[in-house]
Amino acid sequence: MIGRAFANRSSLRAILKNETKLSELRFGRWISVSSNGPEEAELSGKRFAALWGNGDYGRLGQGSLESQWSPKALPPSLFDNQSLREIACGGAHTLFLTENGHVYASGLNDYGQLGVSADDRGYIIEPLEVAGLPKEILKVSAGYHHSSAITVDGELYMWGKNTNGQLGLGKRREQGMHIFHCEAATILSTPSKVKFLTGVTVKIISLGFEHSIAVTDKGETLSWGGGGSGRLGHGHQSGILGLFKSDSEYTPRLVKELEGFKIKNAAAGMLHSVCISENGSVYVFGERAKKKLGYGEASNNSVPSMVDEIPYSEKAACGGYHTCIITGGGELYVWGTNENGCLGIGYSFIAFLVLQMLLIHLKELKDHF
Repeated sequence: MIGRAFANRSSLRAILKNETKLSELRFGRWISVSSNGPEEAELSGKRFAALWGNGDYGRLGQGSLESQWSPKALPPSLFDNQSLREIACGGAHTLFLTENGHVYASGLNDYGQLGVSADDRGYIIEPLEVAGLPKEILKVSAGYHHSSAITVDGELYMWGKNTNGQLGLGKRREQGMHIFHCEAATILSTPSKVKFLTGVTVKIISLGFEHSIAVTDKGETLSWGGGGSGRLGHGHQSGILGLFKSDSEYTPRLVKELEGFKIKNAAAGMLHSVCISENGSVYVFGERAKKKLGYGEASNNSVPSMVDEIPYSEKAACGGYHTCIITGGGELYVWGTNENGCLGIGYSFIAFLVLQMLLIHLKELKDHF
């Protein structure tokens, strides 16, 4: 469950009163903190993860299956005493990226999404290092059942479930890969380089339910995997030699409707995707993308469509069926499903129109407590 849990007021108060620096929030599983004097000496001076929410399958990395109702820190000793650079939350697994470029994973492993090929357990309750990544990693992303990492020189590695081509490796099977079948679904339990992107420098990667979206150093947008509901943005079914048609793309494909726009940020949800161009414009495509923005009876939007209601934007994030945008002025815009209040707008109705929220800066948040 992504983005459904958040620290309660008293927990945030405890963190802030310890003179900590809250640098980023990501989908309800972590706070990245630099601390001058927390209770645990081990945490001093390091960026660490604090996790909370549903603990099924060990996705919180806490060594148990218990859920956490308030933030609980993971000690750096779990990551070879390294500070954390970032983490990524998948359907029921979590990836942890250390400052020295190593990747760890915990949680559900039914499709090999943890990348720990030597361990065939169905789930892992404490972070283990991902095997087979040959270079320093700069960024990670976790989908519902698949995972990815970008190396220091822009190469893309992927692993996990590959039923609809979401790993971008094509249909041909190669010798030496750890590939096996489980209930007709192809599984790759060891990270594999996306060779179709050889010579291309990948800067951004975001994984959805069964699709993936990437941005190159030139600002080009590529997407692949399951294309149902128009989530890939290609506008129609893919054609294989003009003979067979499929909703899926098994290798990265350029989103032609975004040619001419340099994309600086992208995010993938369950059945939709969002891109932000260098000029701050927001483009959406996928399931009910237009309808959720109040555009009448339109259902699926299979090519990118610009959202006019939002000012100059910087970053996008997608939950399962909702979207968040941070503008250049530090404002937060949200829309989509509002189950369990995930839009943070004070009630639980679905938001079909873009709604604005004002981000509270850290200093103002401290003053609140």
